Amino acid sequence: MGLRRRMAASYVLVTAAAVLVVEAVLLGVYVPSIVGDSNLQNRLQAQANHDANILSLSVSNLNVAVPDATMDELLIMAQKVARTQISLSGSPVNQDKGVPITVTDGKAIDQPIEALVDAEGLVVISSARGSYPPGVPLDVRLLPEGGGGRGKTRTGDTTWWSSPVLLYPPGSPPSGMETALAPKYKILGYVHVRAPSGYGEAGDVPGSLLRVLVPGALVLVLVVPVGLIFGLLSTRRLIGRLRRLANVTSTVAQGDFRPRVPVTEGDEVGQLEESFNRMTERLESALHAERAAGRAEARQAERGRIARELHDSISQDLFSLSLLAGGMRRAAPDGLRGEADSMERTATRAMREMQALLLELRPVALEDAGLVPAIEELCRAYETRLGLRVETRLDEVSLAPAAEHAVLRLVQEAFSNAIKHADPGLVRVRLTQMAETVGVEISDDGAGFDLSAVAANHGMGLRLMRERVEELCGMFELHTAPGQGTTVAATLPSASSMPPSRIGAPVTSAGEQP
Repeated sequence: MGLRRRMAASYVLVTAAAVLVVEAVLLGVYVPSIVGDSNLQNRLQAQANHDANILSLSVSNLNVAVPDATMDELLIMAQKVARTQISLSGSPVNQDKGVPITVTDGKAIDQPIEALVDAEGLVVISSARGSYPPGVPLDVRLLPEGGGGRGKTRTGDTTWWSSPVLLYPPGSPPSGMETALAPKYKILGYVHVRAPSGYGEAGDVPGSLLRVLVPGALVLVLVVPVGLIFGLLSTRRLIGRLRRLANVTSTVAQGDFRPRVPVTEGDEVGQLEESFNRMTERLESALHAERAAGRAEARQAERGRIARELHDSISQDLFSLSLLAGGMRRAAPDGLRGEADSMERTATRAMREMQALLLELRPVALEDAGLVPAIEELCRAYETRLGLRVETRLDEVSLAPAAEHAVLRLVQEAFSNAIKHADPGLVRVRLTQMAETVGVEISDDGAGFDLSAVAANHGMGLRLMRERVEELCGMFELHTAPGQGTTVAATLPSASSMPPSRIGAPVTSAGEQP
C-alpha cells in the first residue's frame, strides 16, 4: 500500500475513532438517565401533586375549624388527618403511581424521601428524620408554582419534585404570598418528593438508546467514503512533493549532484527540501574540491617525479661536464684554455638554471602553511640551493585562496626569470596589506633587459604573469632597464573586496590557476 493510501486510511480511522469516542461519551453521560430516569421525574411529580392536593383540601377545612392555628400547626394537623391518603407516613396501600416511601429515623441515602416543608423551605415533617429533621432548611430551591430537577444534594445524586400546598384564606392573601397561577391562594408549604437518580424501573430504554446510537451510526457510515475522499485530496500535493524529493534523491544517489528540488512551501517538507538542496550543493562542492585536490596531487606528484629525474640525470651530467671542463681548462695549452674556460662557465650557468628549474618544480604547501610561510620557505630554498641573497618584508595579508596562489606563482616566476636571465646577487620580496588591496613586489639587482625586446626574449613568461594578475581584477607593473635590475609589482584586491565570482576559484596545482 502506498503512502497516499495509508494516509487516507489514517484519516478514515482517526475520524471513525473520534465518532466512536463521542458515541461512548454520550452513552456514558445519557445512559444512566435513560435507564434510570426515563419516567422517574414524572412519577415524582405525580406523587407530589397528589399529596399536595389532598393536603390543600385538608388545610382549607382545618383553617375554617381552627382559625387561630399557625401555618405549621395547620400543616401538621392536615398531615395527621390525611395520613392514610398520602405517603408522608409511608406509601398507602392503594397507591399505583409514584415511588415507595419508607419512614425511618435514620438517614436514607439510596431510597426515596418525602418531606413536608413550610413556605420558607424549613422541614416540618420528613419520612427520613436522620437526613432531614424538622426545622432544617431544604437543600434545593423551591419555586412558587412548584417544579423539579436533578443534581447533587445531601443524599447524593438526586431527582426531585416539589408541589405547593395552597390555602384559600377567608380574606385577601397577604402581600407577597400570591402565586401567578393562583393569586387567590396563599402558599402554606410544599410537598417535596425525591429519589436517587436512576431509581426504579426503566422506561423505553431500547428506543432511547436507538435515538442516541442511530445518528452516530449514520455518521460513522458516512465517515468512511468522506474520510477516504478527503484523505486522498488533502494528501495529493504532499505526496507529489515527496515523490519529487524521492526522485531527486535517487538521481543524487547515482552520482549526479546537479538536480535541485523546488522549495514550494515553508512547512516541514519545505524545510526538508531546502536542507536537501543545501546538502546536494555541499556534496557537489566537496566532489569538485576532491577532484581538484586529486588533480593537484597528481600534478604535484608528476612535478616531483620530473624534478627527481632531472636531478638524477641531467643535473649529474651537468656537474660531471663542469668538472671535465675545469680539468680541461687547467690541462689545456694556452691556445685552448679560453674555449675550455667558456665551456666551464656554460656548464656552471646551466647547472644554476637547472637548480632554479628544480626549485620551480618543487611543490610548496600553501594550503597547509599559509602564504607568508610559503614565500619564506621559497626564499630560503633559493638562498640555500643557489647561494642567492634574499631580503624579505612580509606582512600578514587577507587574500582569497585564488589570489594567494597567484601571488605565490608570481614570486616563483619572478625568481625563475631572475636566475635564468639576470644573474642577480640580491633579490628583495615585499608583501604589504593596504586598505582594500594587497601589494607584492619582487626586485633584483641583476642585468635587467630592454622592454622593446620582451616579445622576442621574455614575452611568454611575463605575459602569463600579467594575465594571472588581471584575471583576479589586479594591476601588474614591470620596471626594468639594461644594467638597472628588474622590479615586478602587482596589486590585488583583498578578500573583503574580491568579486564573488573569483573568491572560490579552484586551484589545479600549487601556484597554478586552471
